[in-house]
Amino acid sequence: MLSVYPACFFKEDNGYSVIFPDLNYLATCGETLNEAMEMAIDCLAGYLYSAKLEDEEIPSPSSMNEVDPVALAKELEVEADEYFVNLVSVDVDEYAKSHFNKSVKKTLSIPEWLNREAVNKKINFSQVLQEALIAKLRSL
Repeated sequence: MLSVYPACFFKEDNGYSVIFPDLNYLATCGETLNEAMEMAIDCLAGYLYSAKLEDEEIPSPSSMNEVDPVALAKELEVEADEYFVNLVSVDVDEYAKSHFNKSVKKTLSIPEWLNREAVNKKINFSQVLQEALIAKLRSL
């Protein structure tokens, strides 16, 4: 599911600062605008993913026209040459699969005959276990 939040981008001497006012002033930065956007996506995904894992309430996003970068800059004492509000979007579940979820090794025991048959048929044990766990989780 796509999550979309407004962020204030501030051009400063050494690059861009990015602040999400709806998310407790969550902030990141980048040397270039492209890097700042990539960091904003990563920052947003990390925040939402962690909040979901911790079962924390996630604030609803404001509309873009409700976000005032000038007021935010004054409040946070940000000195910026330029500023703008932009929407940052990320599919947190998809992003997590490729950025946050690393594989972990599990040791398990199965009957010898089952191991022998599976090896003879060239079955990928990890893949079968993952598929079975996903199916089991979906059924719960």
